[in-house]
Order: sequence, then structure tokens, then C-alpha cells
Amino acid sequence: MDNSLNQHINWADFTKVEMRIGTILTAEIFKEAKNPAYKITIDFGTYGKRKTSAQITKLYQPEDLIGKQVVAVINFPPKQIATMMSECLLLGGVGDDNAVTIIQPEQPVENGTRIG
Repeated sequence: MDNSLNQHINWADFTKVEMRIGTILTAEIFKEAKNPAYKITIDFGTYGKRKTSAQITKLYQPEDLIGKQVVAVINFPPKQIATMMSECLLLGGVGDDNAVTIIQPEQPVENGTRIG
């Protein structure tokens, strides 16, 4: 059993997490990354364009990601990943084979829409 299910947070903690919807503008193979990953640029509307590294190579090709709306956390501090500074965290579900399925809105929405 996953012990993280026993670690409760309160509502105030949850509301601090800025999960926003954005549209993928660019995606390319991140050759310098330790594990297979893509360099991705996401447009969050009034929250700007942000870069991230995402290990989603098992289920997606870079060209298929362009134009997809995704959910990401945008208020983590920037993090150095190999040769780039990651500015957000793309969210997805991790399967038993470590393949990540990205989280997407069912219908198109405005970039920057808050999840919560």
C-alpha cells in the first residue's frame, strides 16, 4: 500500500498549488537529459510561456504534442535539469510500466485556467 495516502494535507495547503492549463507550443528530444525526456514550452496565457522537461517519451512523439492542452504546476521554484531551467511541472499519471499519460482537459479552455 502507498504510504502517501496516509499523509493528509489541509485545504489551505492545496490552494497554494497553482495548477493551470496551458497549450504546448514546442516539444523536442532533450538529448542532454539523464533519462529519456522532451524539452517542452507551454503557453499559460496571462501567466506566460514556460519551459519544462518531461519524461513522456514512451507514449508520445514530439510532433504529436504540439497544440495539446495540458495541466501543469506553475509555482514550483525553477529547477535545473541537465542544460535547461525547468519552470513548471507537467502533470500525468504513471502506469505500471512507468509510461506517463499526460493530464488533459476534456474540452478546450482558456490558457491559464486554474485547476482546483
